[in-house]
Amino acid sequence: MADNAQAPGRYDVVIIGGGPGGYNAAIRAGQLGMKVACVEMRSTLGGTCLNVGCIPSKALLHASELFEEANKDFASIGIEVNPKLNLPQMMTSKSDSVGQLTKGIEFLFKKNKVDWIKGMGRISGPGQVEVTSEAGGKTLLQAANIVIATGSEPVGLPGIAFDQKQIVDSTGALSLPAVPKSMIVVGAGIIGLELGSVWRRLGAEVTVVEFLPRITPGMDTEIASAFQRALIKQGMQFKLGAKVTSAKGAADGVTLTIEPAGGGQAETLKADVVLVAIGRKPYTQGLGLETVGITPDQRGFIPTDHFRTTAPGVWAIGDVILGPMLAHKAEDDAVACIELIAGKAGHVDYNLVPSVVYTFPEVAWVGQTEDQLKASGIAYKTGKFNFAANSRAKVNHEAEGLVKFLADAKTDRVLGVHMMGPEVGEMIAEACVLMAFAGASEDLARICHPHPTRSEAVRQAAMGVEGWTMQS
Repeated sequence: MADNAQAPGRYDVVIIGGGPGGYNAAIRAGQLGMKVACVEMRSTLGGTCLNVGCIPSKALLHASELFEEANKDFASIGIEVNPKLNLPQMMTSKSDSVGQLTKGIEFLFKKNKVDWIKGMGRISGPGQVEVTSEAGGKTLLQAANIVIATGSEPVGLPGIAFDQKQIVDSTGALSLPAVPKSMIVVGAGIIGLELGSVWRRLGAEVTVVEFLPRITPGMDTEIASAFQRALIKQGMQFKLGAKVTSAKGAADGVTLTIEPAGGGQAETLKADVVLVAIGRKPYTQGLGLETVGITPDQRGFIPTDHFRTTAPGVWAIGDVILGPMLAHKAEDDAVACIELIAGKAGHVDYNLVPSVVYTFPEVAWVGQTEDQLKASGIAYKTGKFNFAANSRAKVNHEAEGLVKFLADAKTDRVLGVHMMGPEVGEMIAEACVLMAFAGASEDLARICHPHPTRSEAVRQAAMGVEGWTMQS
């Protein structure tokens, strides 16, 4: 593996960014026999997702869920314990898991003959990437193709600075030194609700402030409403249709001023910690895009046509281009982009990129929502099945939620599948496969599923499209 002080000069592909898009692009290029380098500014590979995003958040979600379950549910099934929170050890376990996975990517780089160039990458002209090491040294790489895979970063609120102690972004919320007595989450999207769930389970009083009149924009409205009811039942509080106008920190906490989004009387809220999770923006500053004539759009995204930018030989994938800002979308972008560079066929169907919220219950969906079908004037049929009627979910005391199918009224082709319930993030892939092959609800309804499993709820919902659900 090359170090930035010893990096060979010319490559078939140089990838800027070592996150899910970048490292998968590098591995695929290596598999196809290309000479490839991946430039990463962090001291570890994996990008935001692995280091300060998807993976550490899931570690804390899992640990906090077990802690809450041990406190609230074990006694009812005959297990008597007296759990005590050891937050430093929970954080250590999280870091250990992250470390093992980053080392795993290093191994995959060696296996596929990928050079990892440590430092900050910048396009310095056509076919050139300049890498600045942490010590300030510079190395110039020559590349037939350059792939920009630099990901995204949190969006802040105007006039409200992150100090990563009292006012934190998602990165800061993953490493709080103690459980706050109270937390305000600004933004009712996936990141805010996941991290808010972690700290609520560990003992914080959590209030979510959202500018829109609903939570989780983009989620099917019926599912979002059921999801909010579940979170309220768990103790999370919501202030919807409200905007934050100021934040003032003091020794005893942060005071937020909020007012109705449509105007009205302002009010103040106070908490030990405020988590701002209002979205993410492409990370493109300092990349030297101007040296090859690339101009991001008003939101910072790099315009592309099948991953090709306006500059010959320069490609972009993942969060820096349009589409859902999701690690698995970036991975698919990566494979398709590299295969196009190699002269193969590369394609991503963005209509079939699933989304998951890893709270409890989980929420997962793929395809169109009922709102979108109504707005498009598409005639559709609906099939639903509640986990309360699923035997495995019932005996596991996790029967909250439902599965919902949306199918074309004439052809029965499945247009969208939406789930809220136990481990639905694992089950949504079944719907992705069905829809990728243009399947009908009846196709799934007539496929035998093992009993007793949670996946039977998916089949029963598919049956429900034609009105022959068997178990409810």
